[in-house]
Amino acid sequence: MAPTNRHETKESEYGYVYGVSGPVVTAEKMAGAAMYELVRVGHTELVGEIIRLEGDFATIQVYEETSAVTIGDPVLRTGKPLSVELGPGIMESIFDGIQRPLEAIAMNTKSIYIPKGVRTNALDRQKKWHFIPSKRVTINSHITGGDVIGTVQENELIKHSIMVPPNCFGTVTSIACAGDYSVDEIILEAEFNGVKTKYPMFQIWPVRTPRPVAEKLAADYPLLCGQRVLDALFPCVQGGTTAIPGAFGCGKTVISQSLSKYSNSDAIIYVGCGERGNEMSEVLRDFPELTMEVDGVTTSIMKRTALVANTSNMPVAAREASIYTGITLSEYFRDMGLNVAMMADSTSRWAEALREISGRLGEMPADSGYPAYLAARLASFYERAGKVKCLGGPEIRNGSVTIVGAVSPPGGDFADPVTSATLGIVQVFWGLDKKLAQRKHFPSINWLISYSKYMRALDDYYEKNYPEFVSLRTKCREILQEEEDLSEIVQLVGKASLAESDKITLEVAKLIKDDFLQQNGYTPYDRYCPFYKTVGMLKNMIGFYDLARHAVETTAQTDSKVTWKVIEDHMKPLMYELTSMKFKNPSTEGEEKIKKDYEDLYDRMVSAFRNIEE
Repeated sequence: MAPTNRHETKESEYGYVYGVSGPVVTAEKMAGAAMYELVRVGHTELVGEIIRLEGDFATIQVYEETSAVTIGDPVLRTGKPLSVELGPGIMESIFDGIQRPLEAIAMNTKSIYIPKGVRTNALDRQKKWHFIPSKRVTINSHITGGDVIGTVQENELIKHSIMVPPNCFGTVTSIACAGDYSVDEIILEAEFNGVKTKYPMFQIWPVRTPRPVAEKLAADYPLLCGQRVLDALFPCVQGGTTAIPGAFGCGKTVISQSLSKYSNSDAIIYVGCGERGNEMSEVLRDFPELTMEVDGVTTSIMKRTALVANTSNMPVAAREASIYTGITLSEYFRDMGLNVAMMADSTSRWAEALREISGRLGEMPADSGYPAYLAARLASFYERAGKVKCLGGPEIRNGSVTIVGAVSPPGGDFADPVTSATLGIVQVFWGLDKKLAQRKHFPSINWLISYSKYMRALDDYYEKNYPEFVSLRTKCREILQEEEDLSEIVQLVGKASLAESDKITLEVAKLIKDDFLQQNGYTPYDRYCPFYKTVGMLKNMIGFYDLARHAVETTAQTDSKVTWKVIEDHMKPLMYELTSMKFKNPSTEGEEKIKKDYEDLYDRMVSAFRNIEE
């Protein structure tokens, strides 16, 4: 939002404040204004957006504190919708909900608070970027929306493609040579029907309009997030939609942050929407210290991350804007052919902001006071996710946006309208359980109520890379379900009266729960679990279950019966090794050694059971 000179503005472009109700302002003399047009309210020029038009009156939601606005104050129309600047310099930045760079504001104002009506460009106009033009774009070549005209190496992790804005086309009349340019310098000039258009390095896009794509594709590659319970039992795809509902203190933010840190995404957009400010400061503190290795060079993962902070102590109305700002930034990086993950923490706070604005507008409330259009708003946000074939050329580019939305139902009640509406839209549900969190079982994902609808979509990937995995996962889920059914019987009659095979089921389920599903995010060996380690651990645990069941069932009718007690006495060291599999550190021991150790353990288990049966 570049500064404008007020004195040059015509009086006809002004309306006047008619009434103020919290973040909602009514203005008169606004004939000719458009829905969702950006306006400047009052003498301090607060940012607002028109959300209702009735005759000469406009209702405006203001994205800043309206305490000093009075009746008769001017309302300046800008003639354009709420838009974001897209170009080099987004990564490693932290913006507020309407894409104002918080770091730049802090440096300019020397204050820890954001002054009212502050104006500053989202992208730094002084910084120079090294632009390398595409060899395929020359003078007289034809360009169309989405074509890559050059690249800028934004940092070690992000190679930023400079694209022609969507809905633009023409014949190139001049293109900049390789060199250092600021984002607002002209790097391309194109002509269409005798009209010449100049294009700088950045583009402006309205946040409420989804960026166009060539076509939507079926997602078929997993989003690996390094959490065993998620990767193994409830996988998400790159381009999928996921909800993480859970009560206060269940670990939603930790899961969102570990996804940002360790998932196999190319870029991360983290939107802190109405949650505690400390969580954003935690991200700002932790992310620069976390590193990843690219081509043998260690770099900070902050270099692939952009933050949109609209925390609980910031204006309520801007929560909606922050969600749309985040998804528009994600779509821009998707159009370059990157796989982007967007974390929205939390969508419940956005819904509460909608409820407040709706109440002030006097709209008819629906369930729990939320507006009747809540589900439609949530759906319009989540459907901007997906894997797509990008617009333009010269090469075919496929990109994806994965949305992970945390939901905070009051008291952990999943019948809450926001949770119900979200579950009707998303394909993956990672339900967090308060009881598990109280038992310090983290990630506290309840394996009985969670689900993923992407299992089928990923079968081909698993078949090609880990052929035995699908059957292992099915067996694992059966064991956990069986254990849940048996736990009621155990509470009534005790463990001793169970059949031997049921005792094995209970013990292996305990092993899976404590040493496979549980993961300590604060240790170097367990904060991130690569998929080969997940599969290796699961294979050995299910292998132990199969071998133990086989030993019990084949000797049941003979004199030398094998019971669970016999297995436990003979296999103590091997069972200890099974529980210790998680202590293998992928970063120090490497894939080959860990795989070999797991295979060796499996072979020793097979021979140990053979000895018992004999």
